[in-house]
Amino acid sequence: QVQLVESGGGLVQPGGSLRLSCVASGFSFSSAAMSWYRQAPGKERELVATITSVARSTNYADSVKGRFIISRDNAKNTVYLHMNSLKPEDTAVYYCQRRYASGPWGRGTQVTVAS
Repeated sequence: QVQLVESGGGLVQPGGSLRLSCVASGFSFSSAAMSWYRQAPGKERELVATITSVARSTNYADSVKGRFIISRDNAKNTVYLHMNSLKPEDTAVYYCQRRYASGPWGRGTQVTVAS
């Protein structure tokens, strides 16, 4: 049974930083490309960042490029999203998910950027 548990969100001032974590279980994590998505109020869920399984190459949405870094620790079945220079428009619920497989979504973690 696939499970994804996100954590690390919170309230942060503009310009601040947060590190999100997602612990995965129920599938071969080390073989899976993983992504972070976010959904702001009234908007559709959008893809934020992806990291591949072996080569660990990364891709980012233009809106976060240069500010966010995705990484993974296969020994811990965990994918991270390091968020720097946060802006109010980054406010959203953040989710992790396998990039190329469907499955249940976790509850997400709320990130609020406000002064």
